[in-house]
Amino acid sequence: MQVLDAKGIERTINRLAHELVEKHKDLDRLALVGIRTRGEFLAHRIAKKIFEIESKNIPVGVLDITLYRDDLHGRLDQPVLKSTEILFDIKDKDIVLVDDVLFTGRTIRSALNALMDLGRPARIELLVLVDRGHRELPIKADFVGKNIPTARTQEVQVHLSEKDGEDSIYLLNADEEKENRT
Repeated sequence: MQVLDAKGIERTINRLAHELVEKHKDLDRLALVGIRTRGEFLAHRIAKKIFEIESKNIPVGVLDITLYRDDLHGRLDQPVLKSTEILFDIKDKDIVLVDDVLFTGRTIRSALNALMDLGRPARIELLVLVDRGHRELPIKADFVGKNIPTARTQEVQVHLSEKDGEDSIYLLNADEEKENRT
């Protein structure tokens, strides 16, 4: 079932950018760090939108959390490492971590660990396009595009044109998820 189409995602990103501008009066301290893969695209889109609103360039970095994940043990495949690209000093910055879906909180925990290895920001906030619930860790987003209550057996799939050729968000049941992967 489609939850948001391209227009809905565009409106949501627009709203999130406005919320960031409202909360962060000193945009010179603000930086966005997207979690690979879709978080990086969202971070770039939000930075572009902030530029349209305030004519201010916000630095954007990309964080690869592969080696920080707690679910690598027991997998047969070797993890595919991509690079972390944060070309600015995060010290004393207000960092907004950006991801597509907040679920158990484990991805965000890994991202926090990876980010802290790079320096000590003044503050770290979390922005997610979708919060689907079912936390296993005490992590809460500061900025949420859409809350989508789900069953644990369901999956939220975010499609972004940069990776998937379209902008949409789907809520799938377990049987629909299998059909989509074949």
